Amino acid sequence: MTGLTQRFAEYAAAIRHADLPAEVEARTRFLILDLAGNMLRGRHDAESSAPLLAAARAMGLMAGPHVLWGDAQRASPLGAALLNGAFAHSLDFDDTHAAGTLHPGAPVIPAALAAAEMTGASGADVIAAVVAGYEVMNRLAISMPAGDHYDRGYHPTATCGVFGAAAAAGRVMGLDAARIADAFGIALSQSAGSLQFLANGAWTKRFQVGWAAMAGLAAALTAREGFRGAAEALEGKAGFLRAYSPNPVPERALQGLGHQYELMETAVKPYPSCRYGHACVDAALALRAEHGFAPEEIEGVTMGLPNKGMLLVGAPLTYKQNPRNVVDGQFSGPFVVACALLHGHFGWDSYARMDEAPMRALMPRIVTEEDPEVQAEFPANMSGKLTVRARGQSFTKFVVVPKGEPGNFLSEAELRAKFHGLADAVLGAERAAALADAVLGLAAAPDVHGLLKLVTPLPAVRLAGE
Repeated sequence: MTGLTQRFAEYAAAIRHADLPAEVEARTRFLILDLAGNMLRGRHDAESSAPLLAAARAMGLMAGPHVLWGDAQRASPLGAALLNGAFAHSLDFDDTHAAGTLHPGAPVIPAALAAAEMTGASGADVIAAVVAGYEVMNRLAISMPAGDHYDRGYHPTATCGVFGAAAAAGRVMGLDAARIADAFGIALSQSAGSLQFLANGAWTKRFQVGWAAMAGLAAALTAREGFRGAAEALEGKAGFLRAYSPNPVPERALQGLGHQYELMETAVKPYPSCRYGHACVDAALALRAEHGFAPEEIEGVTMGLPNKGMLLVGAPLTYKQNPRNVVDGQFSGPFVVACALLHGHFGWDSYARMDEAPMRALMPRIVTEEDPEVQAEFPANMSGKLTVRARGQSFTKFVVVPKGEPGNFLSEAELRAKFHGLADAVLGAERAAALADAVLGLAAAPDVHGLLKLVTPLPAVRLAGE
C-alpha cells in the first residue's frame, strides 16, 4: 500500500495526549504499570540479566546517567533501552496482543522512557508516544497476517517491535513526520528476531526484544541528526511487509487508525508464561476449585489448543512434558497446567517447583492437541479447552476469553496486586506503592525524573545475593 510508512509517521508525529479518548489514556497508564513490575523483577530473577549486564558493560553501554529498573547502576540511553527492554520480557509476564501474536510493551515503553530521560519530555508526551508505538507495532503485526510471520521462524515482538520503539522514541523527541519516516527506514535495517530459542530454552528471546527497544531508539536518534532512511520502509518492494511475510495484507494496518485503538486490544497476563497456555490454566484452576482433584486421582489431561499454540506450548510433546529450565517451563503447556492443578496457583514462584516429584509425575500425563473449537476462535481469542480424566469420569472446561484479555481485563486492584507481587521484593512495599502511584499519575508529571528516582532498590530491601 503506497503511503503506509508516511501515514504511520504522520500519525506518530501528530498524536497528542489531550486528544486521546479517556479509556485509552487510562489503559496506557495501566500497561506502563504492568511493565514496570516486569522490569523490576526481571532484573533480579532472570538468570540472563547478570550476563547481559556484563555484556552491556563490555560494549560500552554502561557509561551514562540513565536509569536501569531495579538496579543502582546507570547506563547510556541505548544501554538503558536494551537492558530495560530485556528485563521487561524476561519473565514472560508482559502484555500480549492476540491478533498480532506479540508483546508490545517490552520494546515500546523502555524506548519511550529512555528518550524522555534524554529530552525532559512530559509524562503526557510519554503516554502519547507509547500509544503511537503500540499502534504502529500492533498494526504491522496484524497486517502480516497473524501466524504467517511465525511460520517463517520470526519473533514478531522483536521484528515489529523495532518500528514501535522508533515511533515512540521519535514522538517523545518531537520529530516531525519526515524524520519519523526516516527512523522507520533506519529501523528496517535492524528488524530481527528468531524463534530458534525454542530449541534449547535460549535467552535470545529476551535479548532480541531488548535489542528492538535499543534499535528503535537508535533509529530515532539517527534520524533526528539528519541521516536518511530507506523510503517506503514498510510497504516497499523490499520493505518490511513483503520481505518478512509471504502474504501481507497492508491495508489492515490503516483500518481505523486514529479512532480505533489496537492498544485497547492488548491483554495483561495474570500468569508468567506464554499466553497460549493461559486459557488452559484458567480452566485448570476452575476445575480444581469445583472438583478438588487429588494428584493421585488424575489419570490424564488433554489440552486443546489453536495450531499456533501447539507450535509454542504443545509440541514436540515429549519435550514439553519434560521442561529443563525456566524458558522451557514458560513454553510448556504440561508444566503450567500441572502447576494449576497441583497447587491451585501459577505465579513466578512456581518455577522453583518444576523438579518436585508430583510435578514430574503429572506432566507426562498431560497431552496437547489441536482442537477445532479452539482453532475456530483464533486469532480473535487465545482460547483453550482442558479435559481432566479422574475418578473414572471426564471433566471439561472451555475458556474462550482468558483472564486479562481486553474482554476480561484486570481491574486496577488486580493490576496493583500483580505489580506488588513483582515489585515489593525488589523495592519494598512502601517504595513500590509510591512508584505505582507515580506511574498512574504520569499524565500530570512535568517529566519522568521523579518517577525514575523510585525504581532503584534501597540496599535494605534488595533481594538476597544482590
